Amino acid sequence: MTAPRGPVPKRSDQRRRTNKPEIPVEHAPSGAPTRSASGRAAYRKPAADKGWHPLAQRWWNALARSGQSRWYEPSDWEHAYVWAHLLSEQLGSSRPSAMMLAAWDSASARLLVTEGDRRRVRIELERGEQKDPDKEAGVASMQAWRTRLAGGGS
Repeated sequence: MTAPRGPVPKRSDQRRRTNKPEIPVEHAPSGAPTRSASGRAAYRKPAADKGWHPLAQRWWNALARSGQSRWYEPSDWEHAYVWAHLLSEQLGSSRPSAMMLAAWDSASARLLVTEGDRRRVRIELERGEQKDPDKEAGVASMQAWRTRLAGGGS
């Protein structure tokens, strides 16, 4: 999957949309947009190699805990495993290769590792219900105003 070029799109709650999206968006129970595919047998991702550089292990473990990993297929996990191994070798090297690290960065973009990568392909992850204090203050202000107009407040 190659992400489109150009600036990172805004989050959907920051955009004003007057037209329908080109691709209908389904929402998971968490509210994140999803695409569906036929079911596959359960796959158990490999554990981080204990011989990897500590930063490569942390990257691998963070990848497994990230929301986008719910869409990973076995081939995605194996792709990430190879890149974690190569990252470990580069981090352990006395002279890491800039080209190899750039290739790793590109591979991690295809795994939708950063928020910008995900937004480019229209995937947004949300962590629970987020409250907007400005919006809540506005609602409270409107309720107080209505109460005063109705004669129920000072």
